[in-house]
Amino acid sequence: MKPFTYVRPTSLREAAAAHARHPGSRYLGGGTNLVDLMKRDVETPDTLIDLTRLPLHAIEELPTGALRVQAAVPNTDLAAHPLVRTRYPALSQALLAGASGQLRNIATTGGNLLQRTRCPYFQDPSKPCNKREPGTGCSARDGVHRDHAVLGQSDHCIATHPSDMAVALAALDATIELYDAEHGTRQVAATAFHRLPGDHPEQDTVIRPGEILTAVLLPPAAPAAASLYRKARDRASYAFALASVAAVLELRDGRVHHLALAFGGLAHRPWRATTAEARLTGARPTERALREAVDAELAAARPLRDNAFKVDLARNLAHDALTTLIRTTTGDPPPTPRRP
Repeated sequence: MKPFTYVRPTSLREAAAAHARHPGSRYLGGGTNLVDLMKRDVETPDTLIDLTRLPLHAIEELPTGALRVQAAVPNTDLAAHPLVRTRYPALSQALLAGASGQLRNIATTGGNLLQRTRCPYFQDPSKPCNKREPGTGCSARDGVHRDHAVLGQSDHCIATHPSDMAVALAALDATIELYDAEHGTRQVAATAFHRLPGDHPEQDTVIRPGEILTAVLLPPAAPAAASLYRKARDRASYAFALASVAAVLELRDGRVHHLALAFGGLAHRPWRATTAEARLTGARPTERALREAVDAELAAARPLRDNAFKVDLARNLAHDALTTLIRTTTGDPPPTPRRP
């Protein structure tokens, strides 16, 4: 690992000032991803700015009924919080589906959203990678790409975003709060925070240089809405999603009043299924309507040689998730989960 300078500020202003004094520095939260990448010489910052002493460890219920989750809240604490479990079960389920118990104890809310792709070519400095070194090429396109993107990829990058939590936040219409010393605080919708690769796959998010991710805001949960998270992976624990889905559903008078559906493991960012949502909103959620809506969404998929299976996997996950939510909402017994 390359030697680096370690800075431990106690306020946002101190942290931002430290970043301004040390160009190329990186903020450090739990370090569960960044330190691994530093050991592999994928990340080589001259300075680490440790944010763990900043007052960013609280989960607050706001007067509006919204929930504000500060960036240093550990994933374990967030998943177990009573208001998260009861009002946003999809978020709790997504967090518990990610990593191991030990990692969730130290990994933070902010760090989870800012983690980098697990594409093996990105993590191997001996291989060309446009995300790690723009302009060098994408080794995954002609290499081993079973786990890679089927939606929204570009000629420059086919990596997927690894966060389970980000998928749930996209379906829950969460907002990301960012801070810098010059402009203060701004908010970005979770659905707009991560970006598709396009010509600049090295930019995972819309965060600006020096900005600090300070909190996640969850809007008030509708009392009649239900949510869940489903994930398909190669083994029962400690594996990234081959495909996942987060869904929020509210029915009124037998019709879909509100639907939010997001896929994980398929693209460079959580993929909000706006086509399927538009088809089903206002409609009766029949078996045929569900399948046609999900098929319309996944018609945009462009799988590569080895990952066409992801489209069927995502289709079955979404159908099972929506069917379960409908039965939960109407009081019917849930179906027996099918193997994707």
